[in-house]
Amino acid sequence: MAQVLIEKPEEGVALVRLHRPEVRNALGLELRQELAACFLELGADTAVRCIVLTGGPEFFAAGADLRALAEATPVELLLRDTHRLWQSLVECPSPVIAAVNGFALGGGCELAMHADMIVAGEGASFGQPEIRVGIMPGAGGTQRLTRAVGKFKAMKLLLTGEPMTAREAEAMGLVTEVVPDAEVLERALALARKVARMPPLAVRQIKEVVLAGQDASLSEALLLERKAFQLLFATRDQKEGMRAFLDKRKPTFEGR
Repeated sequence: MAQVLIEKPEEGVALVRLHRPEVRNALGLELRQELAACFLELGADTAVRCIVLTGGPEFFAAGADLRALAEATPVELLLRDTHRLWQSLVECPSPVIAAVNGFALGGGCELAMHADMIVAGEGASFGQPEIRVGIMPGAGGTQRLTRAVGKFKAMKLLLTGEPMTAREAEAMGLVTEVVPDAEVLERALALARKVARMPPLAVRQIKEVVLAGQDASLSEALLLERKAFQLLFATRDQKEGMRAFLDKRKPTFEGR
């Protein structure tokens, strides 16, 4: 049975569901491999303009599958190259919106942080509890969390393993929006629908520049921004968007 399900509920929008409910979507190797293949496929599909990633109405993902890690050796972990399986998410050109119900812990929290926006239910919780089993985050938890919420908040979460509520995560800057639990997927899809209607090349350039600029100096990041801004004036969508604005009509974007 597939552990990752792909749906296309409407034009331009893809919905990716983690489907390993018997272990609360624990991120075993097979699930990670399927997820990587899924994002490679969707990232190469120009008809897909925005992706929603969800786990289900009760939980997003419980983290790594500890049964597969308890007796692992450093060499075994090295040879698994699991960091490569995250690359298709990192490099996906389309924006990704995580729709989080219930808990997103450990690898589940790291997975959510690979998204570009996070919509969380009021009952959702986030955390990096790896320290409680003698290890530390290994899929970006120490780095993405620190970049999102700052050193001092991140240190508390990482060193105590304590979870945070959706409201706390929103206040720290980790979560985009908090909505009632029953409305999480609906709201994420609504955001995806709105993004999918925007000019695709501008959307992709914005995502690329934001992510690349995070690890660059301000002057380098501003240079990236200027070049991407200038490049978009070579697109049909720029001409269509501005003409439509002046003509007081809705634009039709083609991604060209």
